[in-house]
Amino acid sequence: MRIDSILPSGETVNFAIKRCEIKATEATCSVIKDAGDDPDCTHLAELVATVRLTETSGVELKGGSGVATVTKPGLGLEVNGPSITAMPRKNIIDMVSLELKGRPGGAEVTISVPRGEIMALETTNARLGLIGGISILGTTGIVKPYSTAAYRTSIVQAIDVAAHRKRTRVVLTTGGKSEQYAMQALPELQEDVFIQVGDFIGTGVKHARRRGMERVYIFGMMGKLSKMADGVTQTHQAGSQVNMALLAGIAKDLGASTEAVREIEKANTARHVLEICKAHQIQGLTDEICKRVVTVMRNFSQGVSRRLLAQDQSPDQAGAQEDAPNPDFEVVCCLVDFDGTTLGQYPVPGDLKK
Repeated sequence: MRIDSILPSGETVNFAIKRCEIKATEATCSVIKDAGDDPDCTHLAELVATVRLTETSGVELKGGSGVATVTKPGLGLEVNGPSITAMPRKNIIDMVSLELKGRPGGAEVTISVPRGEIMALETTNARLGLIGGISILGTTGIVKPYSTAAYRTSIVQAIDVAAHRKRTRVVLTTGGKSEQYAMQALPELQEDVFIQVGDFIGTGVKHARRRGMERVYIFGMMGKLSKMADGVTQTHQAGSQVNMALLAGIAKDLGASTEAVREIEKANTARHVLEICKAHQIQGLTDEICKRVVTVMRNFSQGVSRRLLAQDQSPDQAGAQEDAPNPDFEVVCCLVDFDGTTLGQYPVPGDLKK
């Protein structure tokens, strides 16, 4: 048995159904997740949806067995609710609402993942306060089949194409959403200069300089940019964590109270830090993060590492370790929120829209 579904992009796809059980006012169906060729603890997991018709209009979404419950703030999700992020939540509700169209009443939808609690042991969910299973994530509904080596190669190839076409600027983004916001901020740039680098920002920046680009824009959100500001050039969660001590130190330098600094030190996520800054009216932290990202990535593009800087070598001295073809290479960083709002920039070039 197979079924059609509409992805957030509007594309219709056809899924194979693993099991389907239908009762008078309730139905349970499941599909098998394909995570592509990247390592993923949820590869081949069974994703189960149980829909129960109700007399009340509207669609209520719940988390069942194997789906994590949110127990801490800072994730943009309701505490004590299921860890189902905005895009899959909307997609599920939209698809069920479409089927209910013209019928009285509504539906209760419960998403569950058999063995989700076990899968979660291979993730950082518990540290983030996501308890009892995995999270239901996503922005497009499509897994791009890239291995790590192939992903790096695709970044290099995209920059090579831009250089071949005589482009002088590239825009490196950490994902689809940040790319969308970057395109809105820089509408005058050609589509081929927008490159999703994922976790491999270092690869993108270094190769852009190597190919003689004059300027690189980096667009991302609080979590990954905070890691970059700490000197991390490969931001996968398994290899790096947000340094709350660093963020607390920046806040302290900006005049934050002792109470606020302590809250940031104990923050759950980088997004949680934003909430704390807002509550305590701390200004300038996101701009400072962007400034540090620019410094880190300019240095990295010249061959400067945290190790060299820790040995008290100046950026100029350490940069001599690798010949950089463009001494006037510029890096611009923009930190955006989940709705596209610009929260921080450094520096502020004239062609970057607010």
